[in-house]
Amino acid sequence: MWDVMARRSLGRQFGWLWASYAVSAYGSGLGFGALPLIAVLVLDASSAQVSALSAVGPAVGALIALPLGPWVEFHRKRPVMITMDLARFLVMMTIPVAYAFGLLGFAQLLVVSALVATSRIAFNAASGAYLKALVRPDDLLVANARFESTMWSSIAVGPPLGGAAIGLFGPVTTVVADALSYLLSALGITAIRGREEPSRRTGERPVRAGDLLDGWRHLLTHPGLRALYLNQLLVNGLIMATEPLLAVLLLRELGFPPWQYGLAFAAPCLGGLIGSRLARRVVARYGQHRILRTVGTLRVVWLIGLAFIQPGLAGLATVIVVELAIIISMSLYNPVLATYRLQHTPKDLVARTLSAWSISSSAAIAVLSALGGLLAAATSPRTAITAAGLLVLASPLLLPRRQDAAPVADLEPATAGPPPQAVGVSHQAK
Repeated sequence: MWDVMARRSLGRQFGWLWASYAVSAYGSGLGFGALPLIAVLVLDASSAQVSALSAVGPAVGALIALPLGPWVEFHRKRPVMITMDLARFLVMMTIPVAYAFGLLGFAQLLVVSALVATSRIAFNAASGAYLKALVRPDDLLVANARFESTMWSSIAVGPPLGGAAIGLFGPVTTVVADALSYLLSALGITAIRGREEPSRRTGERPVRAGDLLDGWRHLLTHPGLRALYLNQLLVNGLIMATEPLLAVLLLRELGFPPWQYGLAFAAPCLGGLIGSRLARRVVARYGQHRILRTVGTLRVVWLIGLAFIQPGLAGLATVIVVELAIIISMSLYNPVLATYRLQHTPKDLVARTLSAWSISSSAAIAVLSALGGLLAAATSPRTAITAAGLLVLASPLLLPRRQDAAPVADLEPATAGPPPQAVGVSHQAK
């Protein structure tokens, strides 16, 4: 049954959505780690500055995005996604322009990082609500697994090509590719046809201050979502905090060339195809709750391995093996988590819930990246990576212990094909 569901079409509208996401994902694959790379290679940034780039940008972006949840909730989702894609295209293109005129500075990278983070949060909030309305409830896992598979395949292909492009054409080449991918994604979403109406507020009242907190209220009062939410904040924050530290460790201290840096993170992403393809089958066999607990634990035990990276081929192999284990686990866990989150959120709260989730995730990444940078500056990047690897081992204590009640039932269930109202995109959009 799951094989049949995996192969069958989810409709033309979903096909356009998936194609748009694929273009955007492959652009981001080419530009993987572009801003830290530019900070290190062009601006000769320190460990603290590179960590600040990963911390300040998401933190400011989360602050700016705070009022966007209710705004996205009560507006048509497709125009929101198009606008956010175009905004990211324009913002990213300022980097190659400034570089061409010799005006590129660290402050500009911080501003770009913040604005891209803001746009991503708004896009993701709209996209989750859009996807829930686009496909049938029993197709959500299939759709999320397809997006997950696309995302990991893009990272497997993109970074090596991006590293080669940087070597041939300069350090901002992949930023241009990433920016253009947002433009193409916007064009693809524009091609989706079908009437879409915004969610209706009770009495058509204006947005209230309390609406800003509805997403957090739902996350923190739902037992299963609360546990998964807190667990994800810690896990994502610690894993992402190691990214700028690894850039400094591999590129500067261990002398890895850019193409090896890209390869170290690209090759393991093939494991994402394995995990995402298994998601449907293992959930059918073992159940959603067991997969969330078991795989949620497995995905965090590997990070400590990055503390043992050495120069040369042995170090490269260590990164690849550790990242492969992490990615197989994450690519299996992520679509199950995303499906659970949509299933247990009423459709009139999806955008605010996903916005709250993204804002919190950005804030957690910002805080933990800043702490990682301070620890690296006081000691070394390797010590900070070791601390993150040890701390993340405690995260499974936050996973839900009990299986929840049945998913929420919306008053107007989604239908396959063009729906009469809102139609939508993946949890995994960039």
